[in-house]
Amino acid sequence: MACTGGMGARGYLCIPHDKQSGSLLENWKKSDNIVDIYFVTATFSEESTPYFPNKANHYILASFTDVIGIADDIKNHKMDRLSLMFSFSNPLFERTGDKLNYVSLYFTKYTNGDAEISELANAIARREKVKKASLAQMKLLASEQPKFTFPYSRNLLILEVEGKKTHQTDQKYCERTRRDVARMGISLNNLVSFSILEKIK
Repeated sequence: MACTGGMGARGYLCIPHDKQSGSLLENWKKSDNIVDIYFVTATFSEESTPYFPNKANHYILASFTDVIGIADDIKNHKMDRLSLMFSFSNPLFERTGDKLNYVSLYFTKYTNGDAEISELANAIARREKVKKASLAQMKLLASEQPKFTFPYSRNLLILEVEGKKTHQTDQKYCERTRRDVARMGISLNNLVSFSILEKIK
């Protein structure tokens, strides 16, 4: 298992899959900054739904290596619906895998100290299907900011899961992982999950 560190500029950009996203998608296919592109279904938790008005069911999820220029891409394409950007602030661990199947995001309602973070990393590292776990921050990209500001956008955890069966199986696997962490006294709340339907790049 390789540990990574110091790559705060990496992350995911999540844009609604609609007519407006077509030209942006074509640009990203040619961009060196965009590593992977996925067509996904999004499931927002009940707790997080009020903070994401005008959300879509299907999104394009793209991983980028450098945050500079990404927000400009969105601005230039004037997306009507809400887009989300997740920047990795601290990768906890990463290991090789064959196929990314599911990406699950959680938030904590308090800021953890270093001891809790290493406990969190150790607990998640025991779950062999988790390819990568990163602490992250979220930024909403929209022509009009939502009425309610999501209060925990700086306290996110992203799990990238390699699945073999169905997305329901992956969802249950992530839920078991969340419960394992809760037993250690670190509460995680589900924010949104992305089921990968197709790899585009």
